[in-house]
Amino acid sequence: MTHIALIGASGNAGSRILKELSDRGHKVTAIARHPEKIAALPGVIAKQGDVADKEGLSALLKGHDAVISSVHFLGSDPHTLVEAVRASGVKRYLVVGGAGSLEVAPGQRLVDQPSFPAQYKQEALAGAAFLDLLKTAEDLDWTFISPSALFVPGERTGTFRRGDDQLLANEDGSSISFEDFAIAMVDEIEQPRHLRQRFTVGY
Repeated sequence: MTHIALIGASGNAGSRILKELSDRGHKVTAIARHPEKIAALPGVIAKQGDVADKEGLSALLKGHDAVISSVHFLGSDPHTLVEAVRASGVKRYLVVGGAGSLEVAPGQRLVDQPSFPAQYKQEALAGAAFLDLLKTAEDLDWTFISPSALFVPGERTGTFRRGDDQLLANEDGSSISFEDFAIAMVDEIEQPRHLRQRFTVGY
């Protein structure tokens, strides 16, 4: 059992990660702007927190074994998040990433393809910038986990693939459920295999 701080615990991905952590017996400080939206689960303590408040966030993160952030990139500042983790003294930092920075061919990112949906482009570019920032954070044991192109509610199957920097796809396209993504996130906490690396999950 470890003690995890989860920023964005009420969101689509965050709520599934929270349940996976709880189901596996971890203790979680679940942080959201509206803590009343956080699911009441065993081992979970809900706390109010603001991603823009570096000092307040840092105080909430202190004393944990790891921090997970599951927040919209356009709704937060990666520098503020990274500095809050640094100031808290927690070394292990895991980020729910985006698919836009994954490669569809050598040197060609998904976000740069003509077919990439315009409404998601700014969010995807902000996610890519977050990954670039993490790559300079040599004092943190960070991991950035990119979902596949379609990141949607679904089933917890436990059957998926892991990759590195290339977009995973099959005959049905490129997708992963929030539920299976949560498995990959908690697996990485329990058995770290991608320190200071990005990896991706998909079917």
